[in-house]
Amino acid sequence: MRQAVVNKLDPLDYASTEALNTVCTNLTFTGRDMKKIVFTSNTMSEGKSYMVMQIVRNLARRGKRVVLVDADMRRSMLVKRHHIEADGELLGLAHYLVGQCALADCIYETNLHGACIIPAGRDVSNPMSLIDSVYFPQMLDELAANFDMVLVDAPPVGMVIDAAEIAAHCDGIVMVVEYNSTHLRDLQDCKAQMEQSGKPILGCILNKVRFDTISSKKYYNKGYYYHHYASGYYKHDEGSTRSRRGKGRGNGDDGNK
Repeated sequence: MRQAVVNKLDPLDYASTEALNTVCTNLTFTGRDMKKIVFTSNTMSEGKSYMVMQIVRNLARRGKRVVLVDADMRRSMLVKRHHIEADGELLGLAHYLVGQCALADCIYETNLHGACIIPAGRDVSNPMSLIDSVYFPQMLDELAANFDMVLVDAPPVGMVIDAAEIAAHCDGIVMVVEYNSTHLRDLQDCKAQMEQSGKPILGCILNKVRFDTISSKKYYNKGYYYHHYASGYYKHDEGSTRSRRGKGRGNGDDGNK
């Protein structure tokens, strides 16, 4: 298998890591029949491709054998954004679907152990003709037979119809929505469009959330933390100090200090 190096993948802070863990756990709980999952958004710049790449890394760390298919053959930014490099020409999905290479030639094993990627390849002015060919669903089925999960990064459904057509060949759909940016009506239209594929929408990822704007911010704030003991816990908040004692030996008196 050919090799590729992902040179840029931003680290996540604690809050983002925990949120991503929740997403990946939910994906693994969708069942054995949910192996081919397409990701889309309403418009560009909502963080869809970034989110998919982070999910790939997280699943690979969990021991999953996962492959990312970059199906945005109109305007892919995945290779450029993550500085993905390989020896020789970087072949991809478009090259395979037009018959310029075999499938094995465009699957790259990355430096993220357990994760592979199929780049979009060259830009295509009319990718619908390639998606509608028999080779696209055959490719997804072959990948599903050899990987634990197949994640497909599709173009924004609010801009082009490609994502809905791609979803028809997948098992489930995940939508990525930018917090406080996407209008409800637009999201409803995208949902309705994706449902035309006949495949279930597994969930929606709310992206670019500032934790100081939601009620759970104190959980991640440095002034709010837990001290764990064998028989209970001590909760400390800089605003009001309070201790609790679990069953058995505790630490301090119950109630407010």
